[in-house]
Amino acid sequence: MPSLATYRSAHIDSSRWEGFPFRDGDVVISTRSKSGTTWMQMICALLIFQSPELPEPLPAMSPWLEQTIAPKDEVYERLAAQRHRRFIKTHTPLDGVPMDPRVTYVVVGRHPLDMAVSLYHMYDNLDGERFRALTRRPATATAPEPRPSLHDWLIAWIDRDVPHSDDLSSLPGAMWHLTDAWERHLCRPNVLLVHYDDLLADLAGEMRRIADALDITVPEHLWPALVDAATFGSMKSRADRLVPTAGGLLKDVTAFFRRGASGTGSEVLTEEELARYDRRAHELAPADLLRWLHRRPGDLPR
Repeated sequence: MPSLATYRSAHIDSSRWEGFPFRDGDVVISTRSKSGTTWMQMICALLIFQSPELPEPLPAMSPWLEQTIAPKDEVYERLAAQRHRRFIKTHTPLDGVPMDPRVTYVVVGRHPLDMAVSLYHMYDNLDGERFRALTRRPATATAPEPRPSLHDWLIAWIDRDVPHSDDLSSLPGAMWHLTDAWERHLCRPNVLLVHYDDLLADLAGEMRRIADALDITVPEHLWPALVDAATFGSMKSRADRLVPTAGGLLKDVTAFFRRGASGTGSEVLTEEELARYDRRAHELAPADLLRWLHRRPGDLPR
């Protein structure tokens, strides 16, 4: 078995995946931050329990395995105690997760510019002091510099040249995560790619496709309620049960669900700046992946 890539930051350590005892039927949800992680966790929960009323808060049922705020042993024990079909959250690319033929790996792709806009707003909603305390980082003696505008931040994000392993939330990091998953899904039937825009355009159809991939049969009369529970409005109304709130890092739980829309990145940039992004994207990812990632819903076969 090839060795796993390792990704570490102030609050994640992907080596926690090494030796994880998988079960037949496990689901691993592997996404970049702000690319539909909680949405896919909710869809999996609805398909598994076949009811809008979940037995526990979503983060408790589907823990973020490599986040170091909770001790590794505690997370492992929680998952070992589960008797339902398990669905586990990770922001680690699949080259850092053990590949087991008994497991289905679901990777959600979102247009990187839309992902970046959501990241920008998410950073505003993080409690910096609380984050430093939980990650044991020293408080800074100087006041933070004023934050750049969304436009200026987005341009810097496009241009930033950094190894993907140093910052998975960078454009190189996002493109590596998706490129690795794209190449795996072409040869591994247990790797499923889902496009964020397809969820927006045809939530019911995509939920049925995901159910088929997970070999889950849902009685026809249950579908309307399950699909409604996975809509943006329904999820936002239940933010206290669905949002990952480990350590109290969020200033406002409801702000976690901001717009849930596509095209927000394109709204901010000029045509010249969009071309600049396009050139950068083509330096980082294969053309077939980019056609899928940048397409409109339904343009290309899945």
